[in-house]
Amino acid sequence: MTSTRLLNEADSKDQYFKELAELSERMIAAHGKEFSMGALVLAARFIAENKPFEQSAVRTS
Repeated sequence: MTSTRLLNEADSKDQYFKELAELSERMIAAHGKEFSMGALVLAARFIAENKPFEQSAVRTS
């Protein structure tokens, strides 16, 4: 990898961490720390288990 590509990748990752921090702050303000942590852990489980996020919102009756 070139140093420019590594720098761009680092900048991209930094931007995602900033977005996660801002989202977490909004969730904490609206619903508390427990909700925010639970939502982020659930998202991590979906990623680890290769589950599509949109499927979680679909409910069957």
